[in-house]
Amino acid sequence: QVQPVESGGGLVQPGGSLRLSCTGSGIIVSPYSMGWYRQVPGKQRELVAFMDGTGVVTYASSVKGRFTISRDSAKNIVNLQMSSLKRDDTAVYYCWTSHPQFSWGQGTQVTVSS
Repeated sequence: QVQPVESGGGLVQPGGSLRLSCTGSGIIVSPYSMGWYRQVPGKQRELVAFMDGTGVVTYASSVKGRFTISRDSAKNIVNLQMSSLKRDDTAVYYCWTSHPQFSWGQGTQVTVSS
């Protein structure tokens, strides 16, 4: 079974940066859709950034201009570069990939705090 694995989460101060990565055995990132989502306790999982198979990207309005989704087709890795982090960005971040099957990662915690 395909299982994406996220990495790169952690504790960062407001205004700081983090880079999340997602990969897994058997996962192919191009030319397929993929995305990053996040969830805080008591709330629904929400879209952060999404890239479709043609490379068109959609961002949540709350992260536009601060986060960048990208993919490394040679290594089959999905990245999320996060800058100018805010306390409201604190959440568990999940990777979603679509090929060879729709799959969610286990999540990685991002905590923005001083």
